[in-house]
Amino acid sequence: MTDMNRNGESREHRVVITGMGVLAPNGNGLEEYWDSLIEGRSGLGIASSFDVHDLPVKTVAELKRFDPKDYMDFKEAKRMARFSQVGIAAARMALDQSGLDLGREDRTRIGCEVGTGIGGFREIAEEIEAFTLRGEHGPERISPFFVPRVIPNMASCQIAIHFGLEGPNNTDTTACAASTQSLGNAYRVLQRGDADVMLAGGAEANLCRFGLASFAAMRVLSTQVDDPTKASRPFDAQRDGFVPGEGAGMLVLETLEHAESREAAVFAELIGFAVTDDAFHIVMPEEDGDGPARAMQKALDDAGLGPQDVDYINAHGTSTQLNDKSETTAIKRVFGERAGKIPISSTKSMIGHLLGAAGAVEAIATILSMNHGMVHPTINLEHPDPDCDLDYVPNQARRHGIDVALSNSFGFGGQNACILLKRFEANGQR
Repeated sequence: MTDMNRNGESREHRVVITGMGVLAPNGNGLEEYWDSLIEGRSGLGIASSFDVHDLPVKTVAELKRFDPKDYMDFKEAKRMARFSQVGIAAARMALDQSGLDLGREDRTRIGCEVGTGIGGFREIAEEIEAFTLRGEHGPERISPFFVPRVIPNMASCQIAIHFGLEGPNNTDTTACAASTQSLGNAYRVLQRGDADVMLAGGAEANLCRFGLASFAAMRVLSTQVDDPTKASRPFDAQRDGFVPGEGAGMLVLETLEHAESREAAVFAELIGFAVTDDAFHIVMPEEDGDGPARAMQKALDDAGLGPQDVDYINAHGTSTQLNDKSETTAIKRVFGERAGKIPISSTKSMIGHLLGAAGAVEAIATILSMNHGMVHPTINLEHPDPDCDLDYVPNQARRHGIDVALSNSFGFGGQNACILLKRFEANGQR
């Protein structure tokens, strides 16, 4: 039910971010992740967890030094797909940073919303392969945990079970826009007063032979192998596709009232959200950037802001020919003459494309940039593309004050999601 003020009018709660947790190919935890971003360190390399000798694509963005036993019981971990494991790990980091004492909270007022592009795709591929190899005994050997391991809502549900969160629980599977949409949907839950706290973000872990071959068949992946760290080249004229990755980003969102009641540290305020659809093609964006432009404009409208108010844009920036050109066009449509004056960077240049987890991991990069007054670079931008002629902060971090930032995510099916983040001011107005 929407909260009412003393005059019986509905009111929207302000929503703040009080905790963040991240597992990324270039760093586990906020400190390592941020240091890598500012120093321009790539997390890309030739796949090491499975055989790629006969695949046309070999470069991926794998997590390093991730052991689920560091975050949960071994038996519990074995019953989960990897995307749920990384989701729980990032959620634990976020809760730890937030200082939220779950033992003192009404857990029916704490919910969870997680975005994932595919769910347990890696485990599905492994089980089908094992099923086939087992021959006539295959049906007898299927694990009873197989289905509840792989279905997409399991990351959100496993997080809720692990931490005892009994409030609203939702899963967003809007491809590469999923975790930005999960942040936005959690924002709406809190705005209308349906919960006090939402743990929201994204989790993806589907790197495997079958998955890589499947994406390679679409001809959307980079084939760069000579120097894998240069395979993701957003906005560069020589870009040749994205690099698939794995990871998770989770954030603790609270109503301002709840955060203030426990004297929590606040890292940013979420002030705008919008989603649109291109209604154009299952994988190709429109050249004129209409869908993304509408999402950006609607997010600005939702926040009551204009183009002049945005200090930084974290781009979707996948390193594909079509996306980077389309996003550039969309930004110009929304921001007009100011488009060329706003620093823009693509986190994917260093972490690859984390699919459904990308938006949340990039939102964390945006908040860290805001709090440090520093914009991380778009690395590997060495050959300017005439069609991508904005300020993408090439190759070197830049000191830059950020009060308001826009974070973009666009996915297969024409899914577009944008959020606006603001430097927190205790007495500020929406």
